[in-house]
Amino acid sequence: QVQLVESGGGLVQPGGSLRLSCTASGSIWRINIMDWYRQGPGKQRELVARITSGGSTNYTDSVKDRFTISRDSAKNTVYLQMNSLSPEDTAVYYCHADLVRSGSSRSYSYWGQGTQVTVSS
Repeated sequence: QVQLVESGGGLVQPGGSLRLSCTASGSIWRINIMDWYRQGPGKQRELVARITSGGSTNYTDSVKDRFTISRDSAKNTVYLQMNSLSPEDTAVYYCHADLVRSGSSRSYSYWGQGTQVTVSS
């Protein structure tokens, strides 16, 4: 069984910073991609940032130069450093991983439970 557990959400004032963490645990052979999605009130879930096993990253335009995704492969952990937060960043943030389980030859998609980020004064 594989689990993704997120942490680091909360309430922050506009212009502030937060760092989200997500750790994958269980019978994991290889993690291909880890990324962060978010779903704001009344909005569809959107991809925020992605990092591959090789370290390549990409971001949605609205967070470029403000958010940074990084990864500790030894710990199966992905981070999202969020700076200069604005109320428009308020959302539930979900961690996602595309990974290969031990003993398997194909990849599977897993999701965390989500962590709330609220940006408000």
